[in-house]
Amino acid sequence: MPFADRIEQALTAALLPLKRKDAPPRLSAAIPYAVFPGGARIRPTILLAVAAACGDDRPEISTAAAAALELIHCASLVHDDLPAFDDADLRRGKPTLHRAFSEPLAVLAGDSLIVLAFEVLAKAGTRAPDRALALTGALARHTGAPFGICAGQGWESETKIDLIAYHRAKTAALFVAATRMGAVAAGQDADPWAELGDRIGAAFQVADDLKDALLTPDQTGKPVGQDAAHLRPNAVQAMGVEGAMAHMKDILGGAIASIPSCPGEAMLANLVTAYARKMTVLPESAAR
Repeated sequence: MPFADRIEQALTAALLPLKRKDAPPRLSAAIPYAVFPGGARIRPTILLAVAAACGDDRPEISTAAAAALELIHCASLVHDDLPAFDDADLRRGKPTLHRAFSEPLAVLAGDSLIVLAFEVLAKAGTRAPDRALALTGALARHTGAPFGICAGQGWESETKIDLIAYHRAKTAALFVAATRMGAVAAGQDADPWAELGDRIGAAFQVADDLKDALLTPDQTGKPVGQDAAHLRPNAVQAMGVEGAMAHMKDILGGAIASIPSCPGEAMLANLVTAYARKMTVLPESAAR
């Protein structure tokens, strides 16, 4: 089954319990609103691609891992858009969740998605306990603090920001989770795959900085000019547009070179190359 179909079917299945008659209707509507329609699903696609490159001998485990990772990503977008942070009006071309449903429901929906991600892994654990346990640890590490996306958001509350640590936690963390979890889901060692995720995440952050500075809300499906409005450090501010583009291309070249030797190495290199082309041409639609 194509990666995209596996991801969408797994996400749909994970949210099925929300259709229960005894579930709160508005929260039950808000949670899927944060997940569907999705963006590019880059992180779970990378996870499944790494698993496939490593043999993917337990596809039900890798599919569960991909769904869990995307649920965490969707939760992070809901929380990132809240008035306490970006106070954004648009996400993926439609009103942000707190605009559509209210701020309290957005907080609860984001929280519910995080919990649901770990429930998905727990259910998968009945079939491969060792792998599911390792996947749970990897996802938790790259979600919380001090290494995950929560830490990345936390850096924005500091008076002095460590730019490398900030970008590594805010953006790269879930890409590192994707590559490491893909290897674990296929029964392989995760450590050799960390550099690939780190490099893809770093390149994605630079691309995001460029889009924020150069594109319009219609092109991105979300607010732009956020780095300048919130005085965030970013690659365009530090290097200029041409410098940021050159830096991103260097990072992506290193990403392809960092792919560990594996049966699906060529396939994975082609996938990373395809993402590199999309990032370096600044596509018209850059919805995350």
